[in-house]
Amino acid sequence: MIDLPVIQPEMAAPARPRKPDWLRVKLPVGEEYAAVRRLVDEHKLHTICESGNCPNMGECWGAGTATFMILGNICTRSCSFCAVATGRPTEYDLDEPRRVAEAIKLMKVKHAVITSVNRDELKDRGASVWRETVVLTKQLSPDTTIETLIPDVKANWDALDVMISGGQEVISHNVETVGSLYRLVRPQARYDRSLEQIRRTKLAGHRTKSGIMLGLGEKADELYQAMDDLVANGLDILTLGQYLQPTKRHLDVAEFITPDQFAHYKEEGLKRGLKYVESGPLVRSSYHAERHVNVPV
Repeated sequence: MIDLPVIQPEMAAPARPRKPDWLRVKLPVGEEYAAVRRLVDEHKLHTICESGNCPNMGECWGAGTATFMILGNICTRSCSFCAVATGRPTEYDLDEPRRVAEAIKLMKVKHAVITSVNRDELKDRGASVWRETVVLTKQLSPDTTIETLIPDVKANWDALDVMISGGQEVISHNVETVGSLYRLVRPQARYDRSLEQIRRTKLAGHRTKSGIMLGLGEKADELYQAMDDLVANGLDILTLGQYLQPTKRHLDVAEFITPDQFAHYKEEGLKRGLKYVESGPLVRSSYHAERHVNVPV
């Protein structure tokens, strides 16, 4: 008989938390989903739905909607939660605004969400492409409402002014997490700078929106402080969703937040002065985004 080594408890790898049933989603299927995929492929468009492994892709695409990602699909940042590729971008397509606008018209989208990777190497952070995409979409689809989910401009406030001047109804910038976790989650960003970006957007007269992922190790009182900070800087709309680890190279999930906890956080956000809170395990930035255009400025 061979004696096998006994593995002591301290030698065993820590168990990963099991994904709860409320986070299970159906695979994307159906004619509407297939039609959207064909248009995205034909027009050589990038969507954050695919690049970000969004759990709602089937639901949103099945309804004939999508979140478009402009300025390529390689990001200059290396956030530890994000599945978008990091590196030196090779794309800078000045014809992209036309292609995105035409695709939105072909898809007959009533509400479009447009986002982008970070382009820190560009002097204007891609602001001119941002503005042109919104302007052309409005020209081709005047009845379509638009939300732009813009990146951190690294305090290039001239670039911000251009990005938010196209005529979009909602301007979003995600803080992503609480201030204490920024070095871990967003090492190339700053919490106070993101708050300043939201404040300047509000002062320019726009409807403001942001998003926070939960389950990264934040404490409840830290989340409440973030809510207070956002309200103090003019935020109107907040989305709260569960962080899901995209690959083994990314941050582990520290905790799965229950649906009841999400409901409680929604009530807390409204009590603290937010005008609208979208809160749930599968909520992402663009989830139910069409509802947010009616929030008072």
